[in-house]
Amino acid sequence: MIVSPAFAGKRYAVLGLARSGQTSVDTLLASGADVTAWDTREEARAACDPRVTIADPLTLDLTGFAGVVVSPGVPLNRHPIAAHAASFGVPVIGDIELFAQARPSLPPHRVVGITGTNGKSTTTALVHHLCEAAGLPVRMGGNIGLPVLGQDPLPEGGVYVLELSSYQIDLTFSLEADVAALINLSPDHLDRYDGFEGYAASKARLFAMQRADQHAVFGRGDAHTLHIAGQVSGTRAGGLVHIVDPLSLEGQANWPSLQGPHNLQNAAIAVEIARALGIADDVWRRGLETFVGLPHRMERVAEARGVLFINDSKATNPASTAPALGAFPRIHWILGGLPKGDDLDECAPYFGNVVQAYTIGEAGPRFAEILEPVMPVQRSEMLCDAVRQAMDAAHPGDVIMLSPACASFDQFRDFEARGDSFRQIVEALIEDQSAPCPTAGAPEGHKG
Repeated sequence: MIVSPAFAGKRYAVLGLARSGQTSVDTLLASGADVTAWDTREEARAACDPRVTIADPLTLDLTGFAGVVVSPGVPLNRHPIAAHAASFGVPVIGDIELFAQARPSLPPHRVVGITGTNGKSTTTALVHHLCEAAGLPVRMGGNIGLPVLGQDPLPEGGVYVLELSSYQIDLTFSLEADVAALINLSPDHLDRYDGFEGYAASKARLFAMQRADQHAVFGRGDAHTLHIAGQVSGTRAGGLVHIVDPLSLEGQANWPSLQGPHNLQNAAIAVEIARALGIADDVWRRGLETFVGLPHRMERVAEARGVLFINDSKATNPASTAPALGAFPRIHWILGGLPKGDDLDECAPYFGNVVQAYTIGEAGPRFAEILEPVMPVQRSEMLCDAVRQAMDAAHPGDVIMLSPACASFDQFRDFEARGDSFRQIVEALIEDQSAPCPTAGAPEGHKG
């Protein structure tokens, strides 16, 4: 666990006791802070350390508090805690801001901050892998893996690689990332912002927190990202702003877990970060070849009778699914779930790669209407039926891909449960094509 004298003797309120909130409580207590905490779940309150004062910060006079630590899931544009804390002049912060404030007391290290609408997790995991390949002490955290505060501090020379959502950036004010990266921007989470401009401005704050002598890395796939890159270029010395050209990176055929145009961009961003960290070319080239992708993101789950099965359940919107469709020439595409929109326009450039579509879930009928004029469609409804139908139709060299372009909550707990179900169905049907379908998980979560 990371502890710091920066928090000693100060008062904090923590709102929300899920993983990041509970870790923040632990760090603050171990650092000598006075902590008040609250969660709407009685069991979470009951599990608190006895040193914690249990009280809803909305009911408190916050005079003298150093901060209110909230979960990134708290919608600051709607939740009353933002106005309540502001009335006392108390900042609303997150666990990443606590980490930023703790940094001066840690052994000398570097921080990489990675954001974007799509590709953050893969790029973050890849940078972590390239650091490991270079023999650097490294931790991965933020919006991926374990909360960074809950991990043991790195020795001198270490690198903290953080995936940062816009929500986390909104709660962070002093993180000077030695290398910051923006992969791409497309409309997302607009219920939390004043239009797309507000969402983009949130991402841009990652660079505003940096010093003028720190590296900034940008994708070049959309005008919004390039606009922010142009703004940042005016504040940095030459050679510190890197606008990445994925086509300049050769050898993708040798990276089995990084196929498709989106992964070429992710790899190019990761390589530019590796170069900024001083990782040698021969090291990162080998690292690209040995990287094993994340579960549920273009994950190769099986190959049978010449057919490859890909679990891309983490693709919960069309913008995320589109590049997956560009990765292979003959795809049996399983899509649908709880829709985030009413069209598949961002996928349209890759419709020519789809042999047949299999629609499932609440979005199934609407997606079938969109796709039937341009490709064969099976209205499968259930995931197991879709997999079975795709296996019956696929030929050697084809790919059966779950890339839903939708959230999962109509039929599954979260995208992980949906991806796990796909894997189980595939394994069962490969073993015995007459086997009954495994039972899908019930919807109850919030990760879709």
